[in-house]
Amino acid sequence: MKYDTPRIHMSNIQIEIVKEIKILGLLVDEKLTFNNHIKEVCRKATNIYKPLARAAKINWGLNSETIRTIYVAVIEPIIMYASSVWAPATQKLMTQKQLNTVQRGFAQKICKSYRTVSLNAALILAGLIPLDLRIQEASQLFEAKRGRPQPTLKGRKMEKRVSFLNAPHPSEEVEVKFQCLEDLEPETVAKHAITGFRIFTDGSKMNGGVGAALSCWEAGEEIMSKKFRLEAFCTVFQAEMYALYQATEVALKTNRNTVNILSDSRSALEALGSTKNSHPLVFTIRRNLSLLRETQTITHLFWIRAHVGVDGNERADFLAREAVTKLKTKSSYDRCPISFIKRTIRQSILDEWGKRYKNGETAAVTKIFLPSVEQANKILKKITLSPLLTQVFTGHGGFSEYLHRFKCKDDPGCVCDENVDETIFHLLIDCPQHSRALEDLHQQIHINLCKNSIPVILNNASARDPFLNYCVKVAKVAIERNRTQ
Repeated sequence: MKYDTPRIHMSNIQIEIVKEIKILGLLVDEKLTFNNHIKEVCRKATNIYKPLARAAKINWGLNSETIRTIYVAVIEPIIMYASSVWAPATQKLMTQKQLNTVQRGFAQKICKSYRTVSLNAALILAGLIPLDLRIQEASQLFEAKRGRPQPTLKGRKMEKRVSFLNAPHPSEEVEVKFQCLEDLEPETVAKHAITGFRIFTDGSKMNGGVGAALSCWEAGEEIMSKKFRLEAFCTVFQAEMYALYQATEVALKTNRNTVNILSDSRSALEALGSTKNSHPLVFTIRRNLSLLRETQTITHLFWIRAHVGVDGNERADFLAREAVTKLKTKSSYDRCPISFIKRTIRQSILDEWGKRYKNGETAAVTKIFLPSVEQANKILKKITLSPLLTQVFTGHGGFSEYLHRFKCKDDPGCVCDENVDETIFHLLIDCPQHSRALEDLHQQIHINLCKNSIPVILNNASARDPFLNYCVKVAKVAIERNRTQ
């Protein structure tokens, strides 16, 4: 639509119309494309990368973990600042290219690879999620915390933090303390003056289920017990807190003057002692404790060490496990914890990354060693990635075929046959100069080495180290030979 630029005056001074404005560090343009903001944060990250690149080479300088720390603690926060606002812009190809350019340099420095290594291969070896996917992940998590419905929740309700507006006035806050017990021997009971009604609580998570239970004791005998089933996505902390909540509910309904609540979850009891904790179950338990104080009911909280032979604690533990395995009733608590939402969003992001990696046209050599993102994460956590191993996993190293491709050597042929290109797979599998070392490897791992068997070998704990040692030995011989020629 055609329109005239408005002319605004204040005190006879014309207010200039600008095409972009900076609000709290975020550049907002007139069309809300955020192109200039993305360009600016990428420029800042590039300026940090330049001096780092001079101080981190393949065989000397800053080590991988130092570079990773700089990337995670400095670069990602700079780029991802206010990402929940401009996350939709990451769907554009231009934005993805800008982010990839920044991330590729850091990924190559982390895995100590050559500059010719592709982004796909460098990210897998460095263990970094693509930046545009990280931005989408942060945006989805932010929206979930705000309470907006998310596709990952599939209709489930999220466990929302209690607003400080609903919290009691500081003058009305109840001070919650607990005492630590090692056992319930007569000396311990006498020392802490534990008399009367006791409620033992416990929570359990096993076999994909979550349960909570409480066991009430008096005069050395169990007089009542309760079991509760929680949804499978709930955490052990939620189960422990829910058991404590039910214990306070029982205490409110009893006519006894003194109630002792014993739990083996120290984290749950410490959460109750913090007035700043806004967890809904913590808030409800503290409110119940306040009501108990108003009714002149003396309530003592105790932490007891688990599995030390205390009858009440062992009984509560048994009931909690029974609630997981045998209780078929409707769940008593079904709020999604933030940890479950984080895991769900992260898994969806990893699935998307896996599709990109699998369908990408680059990293052909790396895909032979590490065919999927999940397998790569599992394997790389169990090995120490050296610059030499990076050359093996990428094929970008001192091998004749690679050197010839970048005009560093006249002939790509191997010393065994000048008509056969000296690639990393030829050296590992077919080259006769390493046949003796290959036979020794076969005797150790009992697996025939070929391209299809490499992922199987890397997944095998007993075969992995001998295979990697063989790769390093073969690569080192080829690199040294090509260096002297």
